Amino acid sequence: MASAGLAVVTGASSGIGLELARIAASKGYDLIVAANEPEIDEMGAHLRDFGVAVDALNVDLATIEGVDRLYEAVEADGRSVDLLMANAGRGLGKAFLDQDFLEARQVIDTNVVGTVYLVQQLGRQMRTRGSGRILITGSIAGFIPGSYQAVYNGSKAFLNSFSFALRNELQDTGITVTCLMPGPTDTRFFERADMLDTEVGQAVKDDPQDVAKVGFDAMMDGEADVVAGWKNKFQAAMANVTPNAMLAERHAKIAAPGTANKHDEPED
Repeated sequence: MASAGLAVVTGASSGIGLELARIAASKGYDLIVAANEPEIDEMGAHLRDFGVAVDALNVDLATIEGVDRLYEAVEADGRSVDLLMANAGRGLGKAFLDQDFLEARQVIDTNVVGTVYLVQQLGRQMRTRGSGRILITGSIAGFIPGSYQAVYNGSKAFLNSFSFALRNELQDTGITVTCLMPGPTDTRFFERADMLDTEVGQAVKDDPQDVAKVGFDAMMDGEADVVAGWKNKFQAAMANVTPNAMLAERHAKIAAPGTANKHDEPED
């Protein structure tokens, strides 16, 4: 079977990123997948079972050097990227003043700096060819002041805004930009963000396979943005008409440490 083209997926060792990579592979796209985890090698072997070529890279996408290594792999392939799915991201719970700054900076560097640098590098390549599709994983969290997730929600607000602006700049280039905005999804996100003791960390979440399909289809259709799940669509709509102070207070009630046990406490 002839290759459908070349797809790059970041954060592809698990969760939404892995599901995006699986969809692309099932449609015949050769892959360059990257994550800052050793599991990416195992996932690369799994993705080859789809009969496509897969280059799996364990790189730190929070650093310029890590993104450069990924770009070098693209150049070594010799083809222009058809699909870029910039999905790598980190979360961090607890009150901002109680967070380790290096961990907070890792969130910013991964979600914002690394994503923006990668999109610029591969976007320039796409512009030279005159075609390409970019999917950026933002979040409905970007609509909500995220008490006890302040840095993470702020980073997603940046990505949501960045996606819309970049789409406008590229509207006459043959390149489409789509922003995938999921809500809480059943991945290792809340474990890694140290938020398993929160209400949102223990809540029922969306299936990453469903979220990835919604995002992939929206990207292929050239849509500007898509919110995965009807509950998240409702929450995003309400965020647009709710005062920020109220949104922040509501977020605190589900994201503050210990809120997972609040329903077990006796009422006053």
